[in-house]
Amino acid sequence: MKTQSSATTLPAIAVTTPRTSGFGTVQAALGVGAFSLTFPATAWGLEGFGPWALVAVRSVLAGLIAGGCLLALRIPLPDRRHWAGLAVVAAGVVVGFPLLSTLALQTSSTAHAAVVVGLLPLTTALLSALRVGSRPSRTFWAAALVGAGAVVAFTVQQSGGALTTADLYLFGALLVCAAGYTEGGRLARVMPGWQVIGWALVLCLPLAVPAAALALAHEPVRLTAHSVTGLLWVAAGSQFLGLVVWYRGMAAIGIPKASQLQLAQPLLTLVWSVLLLGEHLTPAAPLTAAAVLVCIAVTQRARG
Repeated sequence: MKTQSSATTLPAIAVTTPRTSGFGTVQAALGVGAFSLTFPATAWGLEGFGPWALVAVRSVLAGLIAGGCLLALRIPLPDRRHWAGLAVVAAGVVVGFPLLSTLALQTSSTAHAAVVVGLLPLTTALLSALRVGSRPSRTFWAAALVGAGAVVAFTVQQSGGALTTADLYLFGALLVCAAGYTEGGRLARVMPGWQVIGWALVLCLPLAVPAAALALAHEPVRLTAHSVTGLLWVAAGSQFLGLVVWYRGMAAIGIPKASQLQLAQPLLTLVWSVLLLGEHLTPAAPLTAAAVLVCIAVTQRARG
């Protein structure tokens, strides 16, 4: 009955005050910061784990963290009508994106994989318009297209402009992640954002546990400081904590505007790639960063 009542007052929840909107932007930005470390951390994890084992074990660890929080706070089960949406979140951000992007990073650099994140904000905004009926302004769409184009041009140039077989994994990851973000942002309007990702992670545990056991038995494991650190970050940071603040931010400021903050994510990922993986950036990086920041400012001010 409580959940049903909150759903009835959805229009009131969707209307945010400037203070709430500002805090929502901060939370969404924190999520982007956490996500920007995902690809470098995955590259570290692949130094000691196979791709299937890395994805399955990270899902198990994140699911245990989420389940423990839900149990400790005695959170009741979500209403039945929300389980279909939670399944979409689980399929997109818990299973689909981690698996496809990890498979891609076996043969692709983090710079090339960042093209996925460059296209993700625009794809999320498009799916949002179809799924939840959001109607951003023309100014919003123009800034989003320019920003996405700048990020794509930069990341493709960084990888030499060559398409690889990993691109199939990357574009698949893009689509499923955008669907998970859109559905998660919608659910975060009627339940706390951390519960959205928490229940999605718990929903995956019955599949993740046997998958992890099977993968660990068939793929070699080499425990190093890098591999363990990478695994722990993608499980706790990217898979749980990052998504908690991300969904809360989307609920506060709206899916389209929150998604545009991710235009900065590829550039942050490239910075981490230099610091953590020893990759090199071209002089185009600061120019692209400036263009992206301008586009983010425009999208945040544009009225839908």
